Amino acid sequence: MADPQGFLKTRERELPERRPVPVRILDWNEVYQPQDPEQLQRQAGRCMDCGIPFCHSGCPLGNLIPEWNDLAWRGDWHGAIERLHATNNFPEFTGRLCPAPCETACVLGINQPAVTIKQVEVTTIDRAWQAGEVIPQPPERLSGKTVAVIGSGPAGLAVAQQLTRAGHTVAVYERADKPGGLLRYGIPEFKMEKSVVDRRLAQMEAEGTRFRCGVDVGGAITGEQLRSRYDAVVLAIGATVPRELPVPGRDARGVLQAMDFLPDANRAALGEPVAGAVTAAGKDVIVIGGGDTGADCIGTSHRQGARSVTSLEILPQPGTERPLNQPWPTYPMTFRVASAHEEGGERLYAMSTQEILTDAAGAVAGLRVTEVRLGDQGFEPVAGTERVLPAQLILLAMGFLGPQRDGLVDQLGVELDERGNVKRDNDFQTSVPGVFVAGDAGRGQSLIVWAIAEGRSAARGVDSYLAGTSQLPRPISPTDRPLTV
Repeated sequence: MADPQGFLKTRERELPERRPVPVRILDWNEVYQPQDPEQLQRQAGRCMDCGIPFCHSGCPLGNLIPEWNDLAWRGDWHGAIERLHATNNFPEFTGRLCPAPCETACVLGINQPAVTIKQVEVTTIDRAWQAGEVIPQPPERLSGKTVAVIGSGPAGLAVAQQLTRAGHTVAVYERADKPGGLLRYGIPEFKMEKSVVDRRLAQMEAEGTRFRCGVDVGGAITGEQLRSRYDAVVLAIGATVPRELPVPGRDARGVLQAMDFLPDANRAALGEPVAGAVTAAGKDVIVIGGGDTGADCIGTSHRQGARSVTSLEILPQPGTERPLNQPWPTYPMTFRVASAHEEGGERLYAMSTQEILTDAAGAVAGLRVTEVRLGDQGFEPVAGTERVLPAQLILLAMGFLGPQRDGLVDQLGVELDERGNVKRDNDFQTSVPGVFVAGDAGRGQSLIVWAIAEGRSAARGVDSYLAGTSQLPRPISPTDRPLTV
């Protein structure tokens, strides 16, 4: 354990400060300022001898959280990164992007603010990079087996790194011009700068992983060709089919899915040329959807110079305290303020869209909304609450329904489950022998930490299929679910 009296001596939860709003919206750099190392070590020292560390159950990767908290508190950063990398290929990603279900499962969090687990994690890995301790780990010998991984998001990268280190020859296919998937073009710079992705990709290339970018798998290369070229195929294509908004005016110019808006915005922020990109500059922007993708749209709109930003959520505003029906150690639905929400705009809850209004030229001009309440027949409009919000740009961030089926999925002939995701067995193998699936394509829309855990587990399944047995770890099974009610 860490400091035996740490949770008694340091009762407050301390995190690094965010850069001032007027400063940070002028650039695309990450919002957090460096944290005093002594303050961080005091926070790590709050990790208590809880007997049963429920943070392990909160984390799909099974991270050895009490162990690296103890090592960070003692200043043994080399030991801390060794423990951290033992279960997590990419702690620099999860330390920035994961909503930290480990913290809501922290035993100390029963009656005190939880340990700042996520901050200890990201500090540990960042210090390791700075110290030159994150080095390539190429395999000692090659197996002679080849694997194609389709998709270079967190699940695909985890599969690829594990299988490369196991000695297989791995090629990662990505339809974008650079690898990283949503890590590169879906996550804005202010949440994770792309240099963080690039340094990990460089390590993977040095280990032997090969990246094939700008390839439309399912078009330029068919599923049949993949199966003939490779001994195994892993689908890590994500859940990219967006949820639609079936209201009058949906086809108006200026109504975009979030993932039709964010990639171009991220390219422009990186200085890459983008032809015909839609921006929020000078516009009244409405973001429909209150999750992480919606927050990314809000922060991006502020940095592009939006005149106003309003976000809509159909559910009522949650409370600040854990609800009684979501007891510890489950992940509670509480009111959270992301960095993007601090930067301005209005958050409207229990609101439903009735109609998208257009001008004479067919461009969006406003949004007719009404308040709703949950009744016996679902959400019911509240009489007398209808109003029109001005808008010249509407961004739909309402979640995703599953993987794209036309193209590769149809060509491979894999079975789908009742939710439209790719069906898999206990080894993450699909109904087609030699074809595996990991991440959102098989699980449905989920968190980055689940994507990495699925990638590591699927890699074990592939390794067993190719070699007959495997020494690779298996954090989860396909039926595992988060600690929620």
